[in-house]
Amino acid sequence: MPASRPDPLSAAEWKVMKIVWEKKSCAARDVCEAAGASEGWAASTVKTLLRRLVEKGYLKTTQVGNSFLYRPARPALKSLFSAADSLLEHAVEGTVAPLLAYMAEKSNLSVEEVAELRELLDELAPPQEDET
Repeated sequence: MPASRPDPLSAAEWKVMKIVWEKKSCAARDVCEAAGASEGWAASTVKTLLRRLVEKGYLKTTQVGNSFLYRPARPALKSLFSAADSLLEHAVEGTVAPLLAYMAEKSNLSVEEVAELRELLDELAPPQEDET
């Protein structure tokens, strides 16, 4: 039986997770400060989001005195893959290629990333039949 995916993240939870992934380990006040500056959120809002992220299994905590240190329970890429899996499961037939093209256009890919993607597409392409 495959491992179940954690509950999906809301837009606000993604923003908090991005802060924690960048800091690797941080106190609630650090997240409150960063989210307050970037989003204008109150500390109570951020603390609610942190609690939800712990409950969903995205964050782990360590108590230090009266406060907690938060750290990611899973790598950012693993969470992005999970979100991508969910998106692809909901894709209507015939929409995957345009969706991937849209994502590539919006991603500001480097020359190396484009080459890597081109190589992957070449590997995935069905073999061409010889017309001789």
